[in-house]
Amino acid sequence: MKFDKALLDWYDRNRRVLPWRAQPGEVVDPYRVWLSEIMLQQTGVKTVIPYFEAFTTRFPSVEAMAHAERDEVLRLWAGLGYYSRARNLHACAVEVVERHGGRFPDSVEALLKLPGIGDYTAGAIASIAFGQHVVAVDGNVERVISRLYQVEEPMPKARPTIKRLTQALVPERAGDFAQALMDLGATICTPKGPVCGLCPLSPGCGARKVGAMLDYPRKVAKKPKTMRYGAAFVVQRADGAVLIGTRPEKGLLGGMVEVPNSAWTAEPVTELKPPLRASWRTCGTVDHVFTHFPLRLEVYAAEVGMTVAAPEPYRWSSPNGPEGEALPTLFRKVLDVVN
Repeated sequence: MKFDKALLDWYDRNRRVLPWRAQPGEVVDPYRVWLSEIMLQQTGVKTVIPYFEAFTTRFPSVEAMAHAERDEVLRLWAGLGYYSRARNLHACAVEVVERHGGRFPDSVEALLKLPGIGDYTAGAIASIAFGQHVVAVDGNVERVISRLYQVEEPMPKARPTIKRLTQALVPERAGDFAQALMDLGATICTPKGPVCGLCPLSPGCGARKVGAMLDYPRKVAKKPKTMRYGAAFVVQRADGAVLIGTRPEKGLLGGMVEVPNSAWTAEPVTELKPPLRASWRTCGTVDHVFTHFPLRLEVYAAEVGMTVAAPEPYRWSSPNGPEGEALPTLFRKVLDVVN
């Protein structure tokens, strides 16, 4: 079976309309491809679309982003998660403008030298934006190819094999082929409910022939994640300002805004160390799941007068609260418990 032709024929009839995707006959904008691919890492299309539209409205070009303050990029990114992506996004824009004259390089090798661009993203930009005959293998592609060829090696060890098998299929329309594989995995060859009757590759699919679609890709059993615990302290001033700080550049949620909170440990917090003297009350708990562990924060709140100074290293937000700050989802949840 000619897999590439069958897939492209299907794609020409069923391609998704996405705000970052050029329509047939339109010139592909490498900036929009890059921005969308960074946003789509570990994040679904529905979640990404409003962020993409907000970013392209505020930063219509890579030059516009490069000339903006990094904190503005972080504020627009707040809530999208995996915040190192936002820091690298701004750093990459600056480098493209300063070292490449505002033009994204068209080779995988050169793209890999830019901040925040890894193997998959480089392949996606090179193939979709520049038509290079390279592969972009994400989770969707891994699922399609592992089922198609019945790749028995478990993930992630199977990735080199899957990349080799995918590369062998790349036709002249490399960019369309890359997007077709992504669309197929996202809409037809899904993790739990593949619609094999509508799949253009179904006649040649190894997993379909033996009725074992859900067995691929093979996976090693994951170790259970250990819960971590902590305490968060919300201090509200009489005018509505909230005590906030900025997290260290390196580490989880690096460079983002936070309310005062304790270390996150394997055992619940037994000794509270609030940021200042006040009459504290309990407000409940917040649960949040990071990639490597779930977290539970006990939330405490207090109100203080206008003359109370912000203790180091914290500061008071605007009187309207921390709206407009680069506040990640975790700490928005904490404020919601109080409010």
